[in-house]
Amino acid sequence: MRGLLRSLLPTLLLLLQPWETQLQFAGPRCRTGPLDLVFVVDSSRSVRPFEFETMRQFLVGLLRSLDVGPNATRVGVIQYSSQVQRVFPLGAFSRREDMERAIWALVPLAQGTMTGLAIQYAMNVAFSVAEGARPPEERVPRVAVIVTDGRPQDRVAEVAAQARARGIEIYAVGVQRADVGSLRAMASPPLDEHVFLVESFDRIREFGLQFQGRLCRKDLCAEGGHGCQHQCVSAPGTFHCACNPGYQLAADNKSCSAIDHCSFGNHSCQHECVSTFGGPRCRCREGHDLLPDGRSCQARDLCNGVDHGCEFQCVSEGLSYRCLCPEGRQLQADGKSCNRCREGHVDLVLLVDGSKSVRPQNFELVKRFVNQIVDFLDVSPEGTRVGLVQFSSRVRTEFPLGRYGTAAEVKQAVLAVEYMERGTMTGLALRHMVEHSFSEAQGARPRALNVPRVGLVFTDGRSQDDISVWAARAKEEGIVMYAVGVGKAVEEELREIASEPAELHVSYSPDFSTMTHLLENLKGSICPEEGISAGTDLRSPCECESLLEFQGHTLGTLESLSQKLAQMTARLEDLENQLATQK
Repeated sequence: MRGLLRSLLPTLLLLLQPWETQLQFAGPRCRTGPLDLVFVVDSSRSVRPFEFETMRQFLVGLLRSLDVGPNATRVGVIQYSSQVQRVFPLGAFSRREDMERAIWALVPLAQGTMTGLAIQYAMNVAFSVAEGARPPEERVPRVAVIVTDGRPQDRVAEVAAQARARGIEIYAVGVQRADVGSLRAMASPPLDEHVFLVESFDRIREFGLQFQGRLCRKDLCAEGGHGCQHQCVSAPGTFHCACNPGYQLAADNKSCSAIDHCSFGNHSCQHECVSTFGGPRCRCREGHDLLPDGRSCQARDLCNGVDHGCEFQCVSEGLSYRCLCPEGRQLQADGKSCNRCREGHVDLVLLVDGSKSVRPQNFELVKRFVNQIVDFLDVSPEGTRVGLVQFSSRVRTEFPLGRYGTAAEVKQAVLAVEYMERGTMTGLALRHMVEHSFSEAQGARPRALNVPRVGLVFTDGRSQDDISVWAARAKEEGIVMYAVGVGKAVEEELREIASEPAELHVSYSPDFSTMTHLLENLKGSICPEEGISAGTDLRSPCECESLLEFQGHTLGTLESLSQKLAQMTARLEDLENQLATQK
C-alpha cells in the first residue's frame, strides 16, 4: 500500500499545485530572530487523504513565510497516530527547499490518535540539542504547533504541562472534529491566543495567518486577506472583524448586517418606527408633528403656524386649513371673510358700565371692544343704527340711535366718550334704555316697520339698585337683550337681564384683556335672522296698497282651489258610475 502511495506521489503533487498557490501566505518573509519551531501533525486514520493534503499545503505555505536558517528559524516536523515518526529534525535542513521536499514525501500513518505520546516525543526528543535545538542557555524560544482533528486516545494534560514547564510554547490547532477540552489542556496560556478551532481543513489557512502574525508581530489587518466587510481590528498575532455603528456581526464573523432596532418591539412609537444607526426613532405620518416625548404624534395645527387671515375661525384639516363663519353667516368668495350683518335692519343700543371698579385703562379696552362690534355691522340710516349709553351712579346718553349714519362716525364718537366712574346703577340704566333710548325721538324706527331692537348691557360687577323690574319690562317691550359680564360680574344678574335662552344671550370673560374672544359669539348673535333685506323698502302692512295686493293674491288662490275641487268632484262621480256598472 505504501509503495502504491509513493508511486502516485508525483501525480498528486502535480494535481495539488493550485492548492499550493492558494495556501501561500502573502507578504515578505517573517524575520523573528532565532526560533526553534516544531510541527506536530496528526496523521491518524480519521484524517482523510484530501484533508491531509490540505494540511501538507498549509505547512509548505507557512514555511515560505518564515526566515529559515541556522541562525534564524529552525524547523522540525513530526507526525503521529498510534506511534510517532520523525519527518525531519530541527537541525536537518537549513534550506527551505529541502524542508518542502521532505514534506511532499510525507506519507500518513493512518492509525490511532496518541497525542500525548507525540507531545512526550517533542519534549524529550524533537527539542533536544541532539536533534538540532539550541541549548537552553541561549534562550532561543521553543514553539510547538500541534495540528489534530480528533480526540486523543491517551492523556495529554499532564505531559503538556511538563512541556510548558520546560519552556515550550504550545499552540493547539483543532480541525473539524477536534475536542476543544483537549485543545485547552494542551495549549499555553493565554488560551484565547494559543487555541484555534477551524471548521475544516480548507479553513486552516486562517490559523496560518494568525500564527504568522504572532510570530512576526504583524498587523494582520494591514496584510489583507482578513475578509472583514467593515472593520478589521488587529491584536498581537491575531485579528477580529467588527461592524460600523448600526450594524451587527453575522454568524460568519466577517459579514455585517444592519440592525433593525424596530423589530425588537419596544419602540412604543404611535405611528411609525424608523431604524437608524443610533437606534430606533419615531416618525409621524404626514400632517402630524412628533411630541416632546419622542413617541406620540399630534395633528399639525396649521392655524397656529400660518397667517390664515380667517375673520371668524380657522380649522386645520390635515395638510391644509379652511375658514368658518358663525351660524347664519356665509363665507365670502375670498374664502376668509364672512358676510356682514346686511340681511336685516337693527336698532342697537349699547349700555356700558362706567363705574369706578372698571378703572380707566379697562374702560379704554371696553371702547375698543365696542368698536370691534361696530366694524361688524352695516351702519347706515336704512341699515343698522347704533346708540350708546354710559351708566354709573347716573345715566348719560353718549349718542342716540339717529345721530350717526356711518360706522366711522360711530367709532369716532365711541373713542371720544369720557369715563364717568362712581357707582353701578344698572337698573336705572335699563329704565333709561326702555323709556328713552328706543324712542322715535332718539332715532329708533317705528314699531310698525318691525325693525328688531337689540340692547347690549356691558358690566363688571353687581348692580347697586334693583334690575328685575326694568329687565323684565325691556323684554316685554320686544327688546332682545344681551348681557356681557367681566371680572366680578354676577351670573344671576346677567341671566336676569338677558333674553332666553340664556346660553345664547349671556357672555362672560374673567378679565378685560381676554374679553375679545366674546366678539365672535356676539357677531353671530346680533345679526338678525333672514327678514327684511337691505334693499327692500319698508312698508306698513296696513297701507292701502298692501291690502289690495293681499286681497288680489287671496282671490286668485281661492279661484284656483275651486277649480281643483270641481275636477275632483267630477272624477268621484265617474268612479261611482263605474262601480255601479260592475255590480
